[in-house]
Amino acid sequence: MLTVPGFADFLAVDGSSVWTTNSGRVERWSNKHKLAEVAMSHPCGAMAVAFGSLWVADCKDGTLNRIDLKTAQKTAVIATGIANPKGELNVVAGAGSVWVASDDKGVIARVDPASNSVTNSIQVDPGTYYLSFGLGSLWAVSSEHQSLQRIDPQTNAIVKRTALGREPGFLVAGEGAVWVQEQGDGTLARIDPGTGDVSGRVKIDETLKYGDIDAGGGKVWLRTTAGQTFVVIDPVTLAIRARVGKATGSGALRYTRKGVWTTSHDVHTLSWWKRPARIGN
Repeated sequence: MLTVPGFADFLAVDGSSVWTTNSGRVERWSNKHKLAEVAMSHPCGAMAVAFGSLWVADCKDGTLNRIDLKTAQKTAVIATGIANPKGELNVVAGAGSVWVASDDKGVIARVDPASNSVTNSIQVDPGTYYLSFGLGSLWAVSSEHQSLQRIDPQTNAIVKRTALGREPGFLVAGEGAVWVQEQGDGTLARIDPGTGDVSGRVKIDETLKYGDIDAGGGKVWLRTTAGQTFVVIDPVTLAIRARVGKATGSGALRYTRKGVWTTSHDVHTLSWWKRPARIGN
């Protein structure tokens, strides 16, 4: 466990290191010490590592920022707009593009990394902030409309909507399904990527507000805010296979084969949980 002054929150994995948003900066850390930092007005939301860069939203400036992974220097600032200035959102990469929810009225900006410009503005449900790219599609959640929207990257059009529970939030496409936190219900919903239907739910806590989610290694990893640090879920049976750590308030989570990263901004820590293959077995 590392002490990280400020407000370390969202994470993006960069090889054996990890980037985290913080107050007025993003920082790159190993599991031993800080490696680099880049000043920004107000970095916010989940970030993406793609095309040799870190892509991070700025909630104060309403921009998408590109940072070179080798030099830790900002190389582009793209005026996309940011749909949720409060900071709960995702920047994701897939199909040769970077995607960010850019307008609360219901717009996702598609950015071309070759030109660092917005090439498409995709109309979606109002209040869409949460994105994931995987299983061949862009997936977008509107908490306001309680919807999961599947977007075809070839046409930039919504091809399926799925009704969700109360206050749906962060999601991930992986381990054969799309997984959405239904924060108001305290449940995790599993959606079949082929049909778009909810294929199962598991109750985790009374609420799942302000956590995070990832998938990998045959498991779903869910950062929680009450009872424990994170929960490990079997993607087939939906059994809770482990409740790990103590409650440390809000933060983020990212899985790698060698370890799981978590932040706890309320207690100013960045943690590295080794041997994830053994967790929950």
